[in-house]
Amino acid sequence: MDIGKIDQIIDRHHGEASSLIQILLDIQVENNWLPKGALTRVSERLAVPMSRIQHITTFYKTFSLVPKGRHQVHVCMGTACHVRGAQTILEVVEEVTGVKPGETDAELNFSVETVNCLGCCALGPVMVVDGEYHGNVDRTETAQVLKKCACE
Repeated sequence: MDIGKIDQIIDRHHGEASSLIQILLDIQVENNWLPKGALTRVSERLAVPMSRIQHITTFYKTFSLVPKGRHQVHVCMGTACHVRGAQTILEVVEEVTGVKPGETDAELNFSVETVNCLGCCALGPVMVVDGEYHGNVDRTETAQVLKKCACE
């Protein structure tokens, strides 16, 4: 991510250190992760110690310090989803994307994560792809959703 884009994001928040978390979120939305160079620039512009930024980016699970794919796939493995076939859904995700939980493919197309609960237990099994919830999914629907992403 170039410095100019980082500066635009910081300027949108009036360069205020109180907006640090929102600035980091905006950078991540633009880039799918937080590169070290971007964090360094934020530290310089906001006069916030890098140790504080590292603390925030490692505390909140939403932040990623490693590259993520364009398509984020989250599969719920909570109890309700588990008993309704979440493991099978996860297997389909792995087959279609070639990515295991916690990994990103080399082309940066897909990142796959498992979560303990998505808060919609009645819809299990549930997966979220790029922020869109898919409930009561089966093998076929899971594959269709992911193949559609792969074509984009």
